[in-house]
Amino acid sequence: MSSAASLLEDRSADHAPARPDGLTSEVLKRRVGQRRQMLAVQVVSCSLSTLILLVYCYAGTISIVIPTAYFVSGVGLTGFFLVLSEAHFNDRFEDHYLTVFQVGGHVALRLGFLLAAPEIGYVFLSVVFLIFGFGALRMTPRQATIAWTLTVVGLAPIFFFTSTPIGMPVDTHAERFAATLCYVLTIGQCAFVGLYGSSMRKMLYDRSFELKAAYKRIEELAELDELTGSLNRGCIMRMLVDEIARAHRSKTPCSIALIDLDWFKRINDAYGHPTGDEVLRAFAITVFANIRAIDKFGRYGGEEFLLVLPDTPHDTAARILDRLRAIVADLDWSAFSPDMRVTISAGVVTLRPDETDDAFFARADNALYAAKARGRNRIAST
Repeated sequence: MSSAASLLEDRSADHAPARPDGLTSEVLKRRVGQRRQMLAVQVVSCSLSTLILLVYCYAGTISIVIPTAYFVSGVGLTGFFLVLSEAHFNDRFEDHYLTVFQVGGHVALRLGFLLAAPEIGYVFLSVVFLIFGFGALRMTPRQATIAWTLTVVGLAPIFFFTSTPIGMPVDTHAERFAATLCYVLTIGQCAFVGLYGSSMRKMLYDRSFELKAAYKRIEELAELDELTGSLNRGCIMRMLVDEIARAHRSKTPCSIALIDLDWFKRINDAYGHPTGDEVLRAFAITVFANIRAIDKFGRYGGEEFLLVLPDTPHDTAARILDRLRAIVADLDWSAFSPDMRVTISAGVVTLRPDETDDAFFARADNALYAAKARGRNRIAST
């Protein structure tokens, strides 16, 4: 004879609820990590550009002041945004990357050095393209328009109101090496931006699957009775209506059983409601273990349950319910109380041609009432 308590232990081991995490703190932690990665990329990009400027400095094209000031300014600007990020100032805004402000700050910095060292101006212009390429991965159309407008406003005076030529000298071997290095690094950084965009697309693709799984789980939980894990009343009644419609269309048999735990109020009164809840759970697990995959089982209310048996004629449905009645009666309920005994009564009916939903369910209810009137722990039909 099986133990009702062991059924509950197996069930709880398989479906132990996970401890909920603090979503807010997790989101903030993830955001800070993402911003740190982005700012680290900016420091690396600034360092690579500084390397090119040092080559030009070695060639005698520019003063050592330019690469030094460029590196200090670039790292200082990145550090400023890092301080804001670590203080969670960014999290006040929908765009927690502050993309427009970062793009605007870095573009303004490059345009300033373009004016300071126009003889190698294309080095700074190439970085402007990279800034926009990287920023575009995070910007909305509105943000992109704002950043583009501000950049145009900054570039136009340089091209139209200054006479200093903007160039990329290649007169010496060192300058040619610097120019080659500039293009090689620019192409590499463009490739990095592309790969970064690809990784973002993959991440969004994976997240979409995770969200679909989460939504599916939410839908499942919305259809389940919290106590027993069976379908709740609304869901089981919808499924009953669907099965009745399908049976009428396909001219196939459909049976239902309205099941009641005998003298359940006495169990609650004698052993307490927590024990009564455990009895309901054990009963539901027993039913799940002894029905087919196509059958639908739900809690109609209190200690009453509805079992829908598609493609099942009346005699088969009656045998299924009588077997289930015997299994419940033979369960060892002594884990809850030494003298506890639990039985069920059920009304089993099979759908008639052109019978309505209400009439079908009413017959099952009348059959259950008849089973109780005949002494309970039995199956009746009408």
